[in-house]
Amino acid sequence: MQRIWVTGYRSYELAVFGEKDPKITIIKYALKNYLKSLLEEGEIDWVITGANLGIEQWAAEVAIELRKEYPVQISIMTPYEEFSNRWNENNQAKFINLKNKVDFFASTSNTPYKSPVQLRNYQNFMLRHTDQALMIYDEEHPGKSKYDYNLIKKYQESNNYPLHLIDFYDLQDIANEYEEERNMERYFDN
Repeated sequence: MQRIWVTGYRSYELAVFGEKDPKITIIKYALKNYLKSLLEEGEIDWVITGANLGIEQWAAEVAIELRKEYPVQISIMTPYEEFSNRWNENNQAKFINLKNKVDFFASTSNTPYKSPVQLRNYQNFMLRHTDQALMIYDEEHPGKSKYDYNLIKKYQESNNYPLHLIDFYDLQDIANEYEEERNMERYFDN
C-alpha cells in the first residue's frame, strides 16, 4: 500500500474567495495531472489529506474524480473533532459532502480543539501513516503550510520520505499549459 499526504495553502492564502475563481481550475488541473501520473505508475493507491479549505479539499475533490478511472482510495483526516464548526453554512455543507464521498474519515483527536498539541499530533500521524507528500507550497511565500513543510524536511533527515513540491513558478507553467490545451481544443472544435 502506497499512501500520499496532499496538503498546501488555505484558500484565503491564495486569495481565493469563491468557487468560480480561475485559480482553482489551475490548481485542480495540477493536482489531477500529478496524482494521475503517480496512479498510472502504481506509486500510490491512497490519497490522504486534511479538511482545510483550499488545497486539501481540492485534492479530495480531484481524487474523488480520479476514482472513476483509477483504483484509488481517499481519506480525509482532521486534527480534532468538530473541525468545521466555526465555518459558515456553505463551507460546512461542502465539508460534509466531501466527508460522505471519501473511503475513510477520522480525527486524530477525539475531542474538539483544546491546544496546539492536537495539531502537532495530527502532523505526526500524517507523517507516520503516509509514504510521501505532495504540497502546493512555495518557500518564498510561506503560509500556514510552512509548519507541515518544515516538519517534513526535518523528518526527511532520518527517513526516506519523498516530498513533491508544486510552487508558484510551477503553477504559472501549468496555467500556460492549461491555456494552450484549451486553445487547441477550441481550434479543433471550430
